[in-house]
Amino acid sequence: MAGHSKWANIQHRKGRQDAKRGKLWTKLIREVTVAARAGGADPDTNPRLRLAWDKATDANMPKDTIQRAIARGAGGADGDNYEEVRYEGYGIGGAAVIVDCMTDNRTRTVAEVRHAFAKHGGNLGQEGSVAFMFKHCGQFLFAPGTPEDKIMELALDAGAEDVITDDEGVIEVICAPTDYVAVKQAFDGAGMKAEMDGIVMKALNETALSGEDAEKMQKLLDVLESLDDVQEVYTTAVMDESPT
Repeated sequence: MAGHSKWANIQHRKGRQDAKRGKLWTKLIREVTVAARAGGADPDTNPRLRLAWDKATDANMPKDTIQRAIARGAGGADGDNYEEVRYEGYGIGGAAVIVDCMTDNRTRTVAEVRHAFAKHGGNLGQEGSVAFMFKHCGQFLFAPGTPEDKIMELALDAGAEDVITDDEGVIEVICAPTDYVAVKQAFDGAGMKAEMDGIVMKALNETALSGEDAEKMQKLLDVLESLDDVQEVYTTAVMDESPT
């Protein structure tokens, strides 16, 4: 097996997310609030809110906490006026990075993001400098050994665009962002649980990194993800399985 294993990277990413649960709640509450403000309080008619609700539930957030965040957003009672902003840049080895933020102070946020890039071997680019290297889509990743025929049947019937199985047996389902909720409901209804899923910026090509470069890139990603205003970080980088 080559060092750049998609399954290893998925598990690594999932493990790091699990380790950041405390901070994750803060970010999810912000996402729920902004989603409710933008599209209303009903998750059945607000796909973005449905996604935020599901993420919060998966993170074991109490239902009343989620509902309070929805009420704040839908009622406009939340004192913080967050706006969404995206930054683009390059990391180690020319790997592209997208950083999605929610902020009430753009000046603070861009300074923090720029500092993180500069300190850890990357550089902040202009708007549009790397976005073309990614596709905005719904994505579901299933573990090797998951019944491929069942996944394909459910996915395509629910409107998914593509189902891809790699050499390791990882099954990836891609759909339009607008079809994400329908596809997720189809999987949930059949008891098929994805390892990771969401509406993401999927890298169209991968930048393979190993050894010291992989360690440096992971450090950059960790620092970016730790910033209070950062909601999501996407990259073309794929790190090898070497221990750090």
